[in-house]
Amino acid sequence: MKGDYQDLVDEISALLGAPATLENRDFGLIAFGAHDSDDDTAMDPVRTRSILTRKSTPAVRAWFEGFGITRATGPVRIPAAPDAGVFRDRLCLPVRHRGVVLGYVWLLDAEPGPTPGQLTAAMEVATRIGGLLADEERADTDLSREFAAVLTAGRGWQSDMAVAALRVALGPSADGLHTVVCVTPWQGDPPSIRSVPGGAAAATLPESGSLAVLVRLRTAEDLSPAHTAAARLRGAAPAGIATPRRGLTELPAAWREANTAARAATAQPTLGPVAEWAGIGPYRLLAALYHPEIDPAVAPLLAPAHTELARTAEVFLDNAGQAGRTAAALGIHRQTLYYRLSRVEQLTGLDLDDGEDRLLLHMSLKSARL
Repeated sequence: MKGDYQDLVDEISALLGAPATLENRDFGLIAFGAHDSDDDTAMDPVRTRSILTRKSTPAVRAWFEGFGITRATGPVRIPAAPDAGVFRDRLCLPVRHRGVVLGYVWLLDAEPGPTPGQLTAAMEVATRIGGLLADEERADTDLSREFAAVLTAGRGWQSDMAVAALRVALGPSADGLHTVVCVTPWQGDPPSIRSVPGGAAAATLPESGSLAVLVRLRTAEDLSPAHTAAARLRGAAPAGIATPRRGLTELPAAWREANTAARAATAQPTLGPVAEWAGIGPYRLLAALYHPEIDPAVAPLLAPAHTELARTAEVFLDNAGQAGRTAAALGIHRQTLYYRLSRVEQLTGLDLDDGEDRLLLHMSLKSARL
């Protein structure tokens, strides 16, 4: 499919005598034609960034959309704006399918410019591109549905059927090495997987308010494609990455790992903003033991009025009960620390000199973060 887009972009470049780029409606780069290396103005900052990073910034997108390209049914000319990094006039050919804009072909505009006949021929090619993009969107929708079914299916035949359907949809890559990325919280539909580096499928899980992305890997040791996908998608939200697995049968377990890692990154910012399951330490166990009900002994300490006492207790336990290190970490005097710890014991009825009481308190405080 990538080759089809490249051929069509090259066809438009030949028709209009100018290098062309193709972006989806979210301004993610799909294909681009050869540029004249002797023309310094052909690669202004906006075009360079689009090709190198395969996307445009929200500000650039808003600026171009301000010229009505989302509603246009024919070519739109956009004047240069050096202050915005656009050194040359642009010609935008909207790529539509059944009245819906799915992308844009961009060319540098210059006098005398293409003839009406050339523009008509180029728009016919853009319409063919629109048909391909529509087919891919339908395929994305099917993949999203089947991926979500695998992650949410019960055990037994339901899981087997869901995995079989996803395997058919993914084709030969289904039995390769994958990991799962979780972004939470997530609102809206899953992204087009073509805009996610290494992405194989994406689905939203409304019950958890999360996004799940299946990412292809070359080796189990190199999780950089997963980190790249998380960085592309997460915005300000934390993300988690599961242990790599081969094939599809263990995807539900991988999803639980990725979701837990994302929750751990939320609970403990030092783990994030993108946390790997292998690197979240005790949160792996806490997630397995997690129960929404707070232990009654610890519940009074978790009241909003005692936030500072709870933090003091957690830092004290994180530092293995060493008063000097705890006081330094909190920036308080030792006597202040001792007073706060005595208040913790009074509120909870726990003895901080008792190992089991310490374990209960520490686990409860960490679990409350999840």
